Amino acid sequence: MLKSYEAVYENGHLTWVSEQPSAHTARVIVTVVEEVETTPSPKRRSFPGPLAGQVKILGDVIGPIVDEADWECLK
Repeated sequence: MLKSYEAVYENGHLTWVSEQPSAHTARVIVTVVEEVETTPSPKRRSFPGPLAGQVKILGDVIGPIVDEADWECLK
């Protein structure tokens, strides 16, 4: 049966983080957790270039292009 224990290996020394195994000799598997960049660069949204000059904005969320009385979903 396999049981996991957490330890830190630093400069040739092993320091147990929590409980220590009771075995005097053991076979170990070492997994190295590499440090990763903690601040990913934010992705910026951009206008799709091929649509430049071809798009016309008719209305928006605050002021719709048609009157509320003309909305089919309200009828």
